[in-house]
Order: sequence, then structure tokens, then C-alpha cells
Amino acid sequence: QVQLVESGGGSVQAGGSTRLACVASEISFGMTMAWFRQAPGQEREGVASICNGGGTSYADSAKGRFSISQDSGKNTVYLQMNSLKPEDTATYYCAAGPLCIALGSPQTYTYWGQGTQVTVSS
Repeated sequence: QVQLVESGGGSVQAGGSTRLACVASEISFGMTMAWFRQAPGQEREGVASICNGGGTSYADSAKGRFSISQDSGKNTVYLQMNSLKPEDTATYYCAAGPLCIALGSPQTYTYWGQGTQVTVSS
């Protein structure tokens, strides 16, 4: 059982930046850590993923603006979000899956955090 706890987010003005953090109880080699987001009335969508021991993957909406990174010593995964837009407003969830994959669908992931709200105002 992997526990995930997100932090960060809050209210940001358009064009601003914020960083989300996800502390995991463990991150095993080959495990994929990812960030998903869900806006009201919308399906949960992948934002970015990082495979422990592998590479990163981004949704088109995140490319060039968001950056996912991992601090293995702290079992923490970060999502740096720059040039934020109102359409980035959503609840952001940290997820962990047992396989090394490139982002994938929510069904691929086994463990989820409770989510953290990001609101971008224009």
C-alpha cells in the first residue's frame, strides 16, 4: 500500500507559477508517479508522469509550461507549473502505478492522493 499526500496549489493569477508536491510512503524502482487533474464536470486527465529510473511524459497542454521532477531521497514528486492559464484550474491529484509507463489513463494507476486545488484567475 502506497500513501500519497499532496501539497501546494491555491489561488494564482494567470501567467503566474506554483509548485505542487506529492510525498509518497515509498517509490519503488520502475514505479510511475504522475499528476492528473480534474475540473468540475470534466473527466480526470493526465498532466505529467515520471518513471522512477526512466523518463518523463507530458500532456500536450502541459508541454513547455509544466515540469515534473522527483527527489528520490525525500520520496517526493513535484509539479512545477508556469505560465498558468484559467483553464488550468482544477483539482490536481498525485498518482502512483506499478509499471513504468508514459502517462497513460487513470485506470493504469493504483494509488491516489486526496487532491489539491489550483485556481487560476484571469
